[in-house]
Amino acid sequence: MTILQGVLLGLLQGIAEFLPISSSGHLRVAQALFSLDNVPLLFDVALHVATLAAVFIYFRRVIAKLFCVLFRWIFKKAEPSQSYSISNVKRQDERTVALASSDEIGKKTIIALFLTTFVTGVLGIVSSKLIPELPMQAVAIGFLVTAVLLVISAAVSRKRELPESKEIKDDFFDESNKGISWKQALIIGVAQGIGTLPGISRSGSTIAGAGLCGVRRRAAGDYSFLASIPAIFGAFILELRHVGEMGETVGILPLIFGCICAFASGYVSLSLFMKIIRKGRLEWFAAYLIPLGILVFIFL
Repeated sequence: MTILQGVLLGLLQGIAEFLPISSSGHLRVAQALFSLDNVPLLFDVALHVATLAAVFIYFRRVIAKLFCVLFRWIFKKAEPSQSYSISNVKRQDERTVALASSDEIGKKTIIALFLTTFVTGVLGIVSSKLIPELPMQAVAIGFLVTAVLLVISAAVSRKRELPESKEIKDDFFDESNKGISWKQALIIGVAQGIGTLPGISRSGSTIAGAGLCGVRRRAAGDYSFLASIPAIFGAFILELRHVGEMGETVGILPLIFGCICAFASGYVSLSLFMKIIRKGRLEWFAAYLIPLGILVFIFL
């Protein structure tokens, strides 16, 4: 692999990782176009870890609050007298919304992340044995499946929620957010596990799964990327045993430049995608995935 190829793959990974268009599927297509047949899965995972740094930076406040909640929970510290700064959200039916404290939301989120990660890990181990053997036609079908999920999720979300005109800076800890239930966490875990297959977007499938089981649009987007942290780290640890193979086929410079580009483009695409989630326009990406899936199916 050349440095230029590493840079292009890194840029592609960063852009496609957070947009619901399947970064793994796009990497498979790009590697086929570049005739890179022996790139180990560890290289793809390393690019995922680079984009993960963008998640930490973008969600640094939410992650910090979750760690504070975990610390108080473990050491049974008293909850602070003042809650986090949150915004009031008015529902159309003007019913009184039961408020959950930020610590309660945090505890539910930590439990949910554990359940989601466990289910994803089980499915990810199974799919990791299938990924190298999947033909390119399966990737094309994955693109089409993702498109269908995005359209259905957008339609359901649009019926359930009114267009939101006010930006909520830290929506995940908003007063009306009840947190992720254990049932929702399991469903999202299954969706994220399915999203490990090339062509099926991890972010798209988890956001769609969260939306279909009743999670609000903004919270679904936040939780999807929070859940990606343990999932990607777990995949990276599992693939470390192949580090010797990557040195033989990739090289250190293409890997370094690829990771830098993946991080930079990843942060930009994440910032853009969060704005799109707030507008509830996930079906926009289906208009791209459907013709892409058809072209890959025919020509690759």
